[in-house]
Amino acid sequence: MGRATDRRGVLRIDLDATADGRGSVRRPDTLAVEEPLEIRVGAAGPGRRRPLAVTMRTPGDDLDLAIGFLLTEGLIRSTDDVHTAQLCAGAETPNTYNVVDVVLAPGVPEPTTDPSRNFYTTSSCGVCGKASIDAVRTRSLFPVAADPLTVPATLLAELPDRLRAAQRGFDRTGGLHAAGLFTPAGELVVLREDVGRHNAVDKVIGWAVRERRLPLAGYLLLVSGRASFELTQKAWMAGLPLLAAVSAPSTLAVELADEAGMTLVGFLRGRTMNVYAGPQRISVAQTA
Repeated sequence: MGRATDRRGVLRIDLDATADGRGSVRRPDTLAVEEPLEIRVGAAGPGRRRPLAVTMRTPGDDLDLAIGFLLTEGLIRSTDDVHTAQLCAGAETPNTYNVVDVVLAPGVPEPTTDPSRNFYTTSSCGVCGKASIDAVRTRSLFPVAADPLTVPATLLAELPDRLRAAQRGFDRTGGLHAAGLFTPAGELVVLREDVGRHNAVDKVIGWAVRERRLPLAGYLLLVSGRASFELTQKAWMAGLPLLAAVSAPSTLAVELADEAGMTLVGFLRGRTMNVYAGPQRISVAQTA
């Protein structure tokens, strides 16, 4: 499997240090790796599984990424729908194992590969390649509107620092998004990093699928970037009642959270936050 980081030589320029002759220097820098991952899916038996998707990702936790992708796209419902999933040799030399081969359990329908389900995603877009609005929107098997989760605003405000403290890849590169699954008590259960924020979420959800933790009722998901439509949809597909982001949400993310009965929090920074949907799950202590 490929490495998550790589070292490259760079020219470092510091305009504040030019006066004493130290304004530019060549040195090594650590970068986040971005490579394609092809996800092949099909039934058991002879013959190759058909390519379903190619996503640009940071190598690591690739099986979780593939299984999470299949779950959040509505193509599987649980780990029981997957017979096997394995990294396979690709065509590269040297081989980077940028292919995941997923064999579906008996009775699970193979995904259609018509143009509206032509999945190609970059590291910045989780729904690129979808040919219509109908293809973009999927519906969750898990109702979240009645989830009784409540989180004190004071605890929620502490979670970005806890997420950031666990981001080892970001510490080395400064170029990775993170998604973290937390308990209502603020315990970090699992964290995944990737150049694509949607991939980081799929890696968390794929882990939960393989651990048989779905639906993720009573948990909350925190992402290090913005809350887009696709991230809100992925959280809903996993049965998460609360999605929080350190940056802004989009209009479609807010509309989907309202529709699903989710809580959506944005601009979670320091001791401030904006609650865009589901405010009943955020408790605020009243001062005298």
